[in-house]
Amino acid sequence: MITALADGRLLAEKTGGTPVQVVALHGWGRTGADFGAIVAGLNALAIHLPGFGITPEPSDAWGSEHYADDLVEALRELGPTVIVAHSFGGRVAVRLAAKHPELVKGLVLTGVPLLRLQAAPKAALGYRIIRALAKRGLVSQKTFEAQRRKHGSADYRNAQGVMRDVMVRVVGEDYRDDLARITVPVRMVWGENDTAAPADAGRAASELLADARFRLVPGSGHLLEGGLVPAVREELMTLLEDVAQ
Repeated sequence: MITALADGRLLAEKTGGTPVQVVALHGWGRTGADFGAIVAGLNALAIHLPGFGITPEPSDAWGSEHYADDLVEALRELGPTVIVAHSFGGRVAVRLAAKHPELVKGLVLTGVPLLRLQAAPKAALGYRIIRALAKRGLVSQKTFEAQRRKHGSADYRNAQGVMRDVMVRVVGEDYRDDLARITVPVRMVWGENDTAAPADAGRAASELLADARFRLVPGSGHLLEGGLVPAVREELMTLLEDVAQ
């Protein structure tokens, strides 16, 4: 069932009744529907973040902190909850837990790009030349855009307008300071074969948290499918029991 939050600014998939126990935040290019099996039977809201699903996109290029701030009004109406989050949604959840700990009982994170253990690979030489020429006005924006689409990720190619700018902004963010400020319990569930958010970086992020447990799911990748789904649900259910004590 679709429900509106924050005077209609946000839309979410609602399961169960009240009080809401769990808020779910989806990954880039995904929607709240990803969490159906994970929150089944719970009082939960799986939010469609701005620019995804049926929620309108932001007016300008938000970073993950802007997304977190946009959730505050809705979460204050609910009271503190456990947040389960995947990928991009996990970036938002970490910002939220660091800045507004009073709204978060605990976090379950999966496949979240929080740390970069190695320097980002350099773009191809041809692209760097085109980019430099475009900055000087020596190459048309149309030509530059064609090169950006050619060399960009699938997410970049699929994004349009302001959402492409959001993606470019978020990719460059760092979360070390936020992780160090989080005091609530965190459960981290990673696919062994995740290439979008490698498991070694996830494990390194867990070591920056005050109370974290890291779980690796053999054979799983980045998306919420296969063995990752029951593993995330199990950690969520366990955390709900822990914070209720």
